[in-house]
Amino acid sequence: MIDEHYLMRSLMFVPGHNDRLLESAIRSDADVLLLDLEDSVQPAENKQVAREKIKEYVKNNRFKNHKVFPRINDRESGYLLRDVTELTIDGIDGFMYPKSQTGQDVYFISKLLDTIEYEKGLPVGKFKLIPLIETAAAVLNAQEICQASDRVIGIAFGCEDFITDLEGIHDKEHTSLFTARAMIAMAARANNVIPIDTVHINVHDLEDLEVNLKVAKNLGFEGMLILNPKELELAHKYFSPTPEEVADAEEMLKLFEESKKEGKGVAVKNGKFIGPPMVLAAKKVLRKHNMIMNKVRF
Repeated sequence: MIDEHYLMRSLMFVPGHNDRLLESAIRSDADVLLLDLEDSVQPAENKQVAREKIKEYVKNNRFKNHKVFPRINDRESGYLLRDVTELTIDGIDGFMYPKSQTGQDVYFISKLLDTIEYEKGLPVGKFKLIPLIETAAAVLNAQEICQASDRVIGIAFGCEDFITDLEGIHDKEHTSLFTARAMIAMAARANNVIPIDTVHINVHDLEDLEVNLKVAKNLGFEGMLILNPKELELAHKYFSPTPEEVADAEEMLKLFEESKKEGKGVAVKNGKFIGPPMVLAAKKVLRKHNMIMNKVRF
């Protein structure tokens, strides 16, 4: 379930063994740091280096202005148990779980975390999960993945693995991703978790990034996976309410409350009736705006 304390406009991947990139990430204004233990950490011996560095940075409170979700290794990797045993510590908010094919995958990692939390004397449910949807099967199973555990606060799309699994083509117009993106966003919203859009592979093509962000916002995504800090400004622009949206939301709620006090039962703004769906949307706009303002005041 969505927690109002989780602002997820941008979730930036950072190789967990790379000091230079970790230091850069700390200085960034990314909402969430995905400290990677998986694909970007090679050769395999660097995975323990990454675990140690992450623990060191957490212990020294280096990530204090960010939510921290390490991307752990999958259940078939042989590295998962060590990942979660070592990193279930204060200062870690949760984990991104890759290769989430079915709800059973998410149920497995959730129960593993139950056991570890219990053994460590931590509150059961402390560590949240963001399953990564990377295959055709995972897209079709997105609904059950969202429902597999109360730890799931969001689901994220991994487009390149998906296209490879689909044996499709990642065309310039991104039409091959449209249906999967729409299904992931709908599954997330249907289960009150945060839909997070895929990375933008061409990190230097900010014009194409902006095109994708417009599509993502229209589809209902709340944030995106980030590969490079230069993408953050645009991601935050599109996944943050504009001043006009905030002002409209405030006015809408004001008119709605006034209409209730006056016993009118309905309010009108710019010739349009203000109904319950519009009131709910206005409250969501203001909630996100307040979350952003609270982050800015860190």
